[in-house]
Amino acid sequence: MSDLDTRIQHFTKMATDDPENELGHFSLGRALMEAGRFDQAIASFGRVIELNPKNSRAYQLRAAAMLRKGDRQGAIAELTRGVEVAHQRGDMMPRNEMIQMLKDLGAPVPDLAGAQTSQTVGEGQVLCQRCGRVGPKQPAPPFRNAQGREIQEKICMPCWREWLAMSTKVINELRLPLADPQAQKIYDQHMIEFLNLH
Repeated sequence: MSDLDTRIQHFTKMATDDPENELGHFSLGRALMEAGRFDQAIASFGRVIELNPKNSRAYQLRAAAMLRKGDRQGAIAELTRGVEVAHQRGDMMPRNEMIQMLKDLGAPVPDLAGAQTSQTVGEGQVLCQRCGRVGPKQPAPPFRNAQGREIQEKICMPCWREWLAMSTKVINELRLPLADPQAQKIYDQHMIEFLNLH
């Protein structure tokens, strides 16, 4: 069995065991896309959007899968929604990539003027890249490296706590021995996807 098949099996188990597991569905969608199983990838990303309508990357990847299937109109509709969601959340990278995709398709780009509500970030707060809201900042970086500092600067404490709860599931369900560098890499990838730190 190939590494990709193994990953699809793992993520299918995560998504089936816990249908509310946004990360499981997202990771499954990415793996299915890699395998060229676009119908199933579209369904997985659709489930992610049901669970978290603010996940701008899910709109982008779902649209990409639709394009691979030849569904131009569906992709345009998905990208249009995705651009608005990404703009409201301040997810500049996915927003700009989706705008470019719309332009490449010759489709109109949504008017984003005034769509973003400005939120004031006070002392000890952070505009969270995962939930899109201003929340309490972590008192110290969770890791002593650049990634730890990025998490402290971009992720609020409630979302970090959510990841800690989810990370236990990831480790247990994927049986990750964190002493293994390959397992650590898989863990980090899940964390980055969950926290929307692409």
